[in-house]
Amino acid sequence: MRATVSEIVFDCADPAAQVRFWAGLLGGEPVDRSADWSYVDPPEFARLAFQRVPEGKAVKNRLHLDLEAGEVAAAAEAAVARGAERVGGLVQDEHGCFQVLRDPEGNEFCFVSG
Repeated sequence: MRATVSEIVFDCADPAAQVRFWAGLLGGEPVDRSADWSYVDPPEFARLAFQRVPEGKAVKNRLHLDLEAGEVAAAAEAAVARGAERVGGLVQDEHGCFQVLRDPEGNEFCFVSG
């Protein structure tokens, strides 16, 4: 048997706000199925869903998304304007560069190039 990724689900406190943040980064129309569940279907990507949970995020993610961005610094600036937070500075080497960020609820993700 072979499985396929149906959706990636984030636990969060505010599904409606989270789905709008991620739809702003990746495209797609945010859908609020209920006060406890929202999702977006970004073009050429798995569905991202957001479910309300009572507890807050306590530690670093064990899994994060790397998002290809032609211009990492500009993509990071746009994400910060939407509510993201930079984690450290831009990392650059002979293979490309990346910037670690956190979404408005603290979930880590990276913009990458190269």
